Amino acid sequence: MSCHECSSESYDKAEAWCREAVSAGHGMLFSTELFAAEMTRVSRELGVSVQALNSLFRNAHVTHMKRTSHSVRNQTMRHVKSYLNGTSILKLAKKCNYPPAMMARFIVENVAVLPTRQHPSSTGINTNIKQEQLGGGKNNDAKSTTNNTTKASAGTRKFITQSLRHPEKMLGCASTSILPEYLFSEKVSSNTTDSIPPSIDANNISLSRLSLEVREAVDADPIYGPRSDKERHNIGIEYELLLEYTLKNMGIPFETEEQLRKRGTAKTPDVLLSCPVGLKVRKKKPPHPIQQSPSRIPGNFEKEDEYEWKIICWIDSKALFGDVDTHTNSVLPQVETYVHRFGPGLVLYWFGHAPLSRLGDSHGDVVVVGGDLPDLFLMPTGEYRGQSGRQLF
Repeated sequence: MSCHECSSESYDKAEAWCREAVSAGHGMLFSTELFAAEMTRVSRELGVSVQALNSLFRNAHVTHMKRTSHSVRNQTMRHVKSYLNGTSILKLAKKCNYPPAMMARFIVENVAVLPTRQHPSSTGINTNIKQEQLGGGKNNDAKSTTNNTTKASAGTRKFITQSLRHPEKMLGCASTSILPEYLFSEKVSSNTTDSIPPSIDANNISLSRLSLEVREAVDADPIYGPRSDKERHNIGIEYELLLEYTLKNMGIPFETEEQLRKRGTAKTPDVLLSCPVGLKVRKKKPPHPIQQSPSRIPGNFEKEDEYEWKIICWIDSKALFGDVDTHTNSVLPQVETYVHRFGPGLVLYWFGHAPLSRLGDSHGDVVVVGGDLPDLFLMPTGEYRGQSGRQLF
């Protein structure tokens, strides 16, 4: 796969492995250490980069979540009951094949004292849980989710997010952070080997079971949660800056997304070129293994018929692997709005992409490259610019 165009064979193998691991609830989904080890092993086995495989795996998991998350949400109160009876958050996540950080969010939403939560006696969820624990009738899980978790205010959402980032601070004191009728869960021993030993904070006060298990779940999640969100955000910014630096070094004038927004421009790409430029890319071919990257120009310019010149007016940076599903259902609809406003453009997948023959190009108006910017640009003046910044001809 390298960091450019993936051959059909390599792509199919990598995608199949990702889907199988996700649907089977592989243990690496619940351990950051195991996740890193498996990614390294499979990367070597399939001959792909770790970055590309990581991105492809996450894309596959997001697709899986879109298909299955509703069924887990419909059973939220059943999971809450299991937690109250001693099952750890991490074990619940494994049992449901659901991200530990998201399972932790479910539990906090329903067990913790939230800023805008009504008094416990006025909510249906607490009564339902209590009746079930006392041997009452079946709980209507689907109906019971229509509580403050589905209509959470901005302040509540912020509190929950902060609780996942700093559980010891936000949830450490059981008497003030957990609903009174659920305090009994703090005395219940987790019936799983995943449970963690009691701990104390800086003031020598024992931390709540809830805070410890939220920390355990968040730290175990290799894909979702505050840490992963921050890493993806930073990587996205890093590669946007790399794109800007490279264009400046090549002497190609442009406006950034921030500059465009200051001008009041809506639906902005990462970079809008000040003038249209041409670039040379490999032509699309019928599906079959491709060995050479489409974003690289042969030094001796052999087999010119395999390449074509394209005009672009903008560039959008994607710090991910461009798989077929993500490109078709997310990226392409987004960048087609740029085509309508600014003309044809380029999508740069920094971690590589699926075979070009499988990726839509909006009738030729969207150029897809992977790994890096093309080596050669043609300016409107007829001058050629390369990544060295020199006029090549």
